[in-house]
Amino acid sequence: MNLILFGPPAAGKGTQAKRLVTERGMVQLSTGDMLRAARTSGSELGQRVAGIMDRGELVSDDIVIALIEEKLPEAEAAGGAIFDGFPRTVAQAQALDDMLQRRGAKIDLVVRLVVDPQALMARIAKRFEAEGRADDNPDAFKVRLDAYMTQTAPLLPYYREQGKLHEVDGMADIAVVAQEIDRTLGETA
Repeated sequence: MNLILFGPPAAGKGTQAKRLVTERGMVQLSTGDMLRAARTSGSELGQRVAGIMDRGELVSDDIVIALIEEKLPEAEAAGGAIFDGFPRTVAQAQALDDMLQRRGAKIDLVVRLVVDPQALMARIAKRFEAEGRADDNPDAFKVRLDAYMTQTAPLLPYYREQGKLHEVDGMADIAVVAQEIDRTLGETA
């Protein structure tokens, strides 16, 4: 099963993806993690990625798609992927659909974590204090949240029209969010 966890930055996608990896053996394809790894690698690509992320901008489609495609064989061997932070635009969603179709696969389910943007600001401030991630500073986060609202939110109709979009209250307790995701996965399987 190929699953997309959808929602703005700090919605809890990473938390739920890690749980699904542990409990179901799926492979998490987190573009955020992949980009942070590229950033710290010191490579030329990593330096380009660092500058883009520090400004709170989105990394180009070609870079992100290449990172995803590189990891797909591992996900296929595990029986499925959890896409976390990808796709971010309709163009990326179409590229992902094309990439998966060439491999005889598809996106089976999109779970949207519905959250309150104001509450996210408090969540991100706490995470920034705890982890000190450069891309979580309040100014960069505001840019990322605005980018989500203008560039990524238009994906909702794309997946709704395909009948793949299911919504979960992302403001609920982590365990309740997990139960709702599991229920949705059970209905889809």
